[in-house]
Amino acid sequence: MREVRPEDLNGADRLFGGRLMQWIDEVAGITGLRYAENTVVTASVDNLRFIRGVYQHEIVALIGRVTYVGRTSMEVRVDTYVESLDGMRHPVNRAYLTLVSVDKNGKSKEVPRLIVESVGEQAEWEAGKKRSELRKKSVQIEQLLVMFEIAHKQ
Repeated sequence: MREVRPEDLNGADRLFGGRLMQWIDEVAGITGLRYAENTVVTASVDNLRFIRGVYQHEIVALIGRVTYVGRTSMEVRVDTYVESLDGMRHPVNRAYLTLVSVDKNGKSKEVPRLIVESVGEQAEWEAGKKRSELRKKSVQIEQLLVMFEIAHKQ
C-alpha cells in the first residue's frame, strides 16, 4: 500500500507511469524472492496498460502472485488498484513480469515447481505458458532482425 504524494505526480497531476512501474517491479521482485527463496532479477515486462488515472492522496494497493514457472524463471502477475477508505478496490493496471532466479555469481538457478490447485490457477498457468512461448519467439525475431541489420550495414 502506498499513498500517492506530490513527488509521485507527472505534469498532468496524475501518478507518473515510471513510478508505478517501479512499484510494480518491487512487488514482483519481492513476490519472486519469496517464491524462489533466492535472488531474482527482472528479465521482462509484458504489459503496462493504464486503465484509469491515479491522483494525489489516493491509496494504491499492489498484489503480486506467481502464475507460471519455467526451469529458472517465473512469471509474476502484479495487479494494481486504487483503494478507497471503505476498502473498495478499483483496478488501475495488470502487469506480467518475467523474473529469473540467480545465484551469487549471477548464473541462473532452478526454481521450485508451482503447485496449481484451482481451476483459476490452472487457467492462469496455461495462459502463462502461452505468454512464455510468445516471449521466446519474440526474442528469436529480435535476434534475426539485429543480424539482418548488421548484415546490411556492411
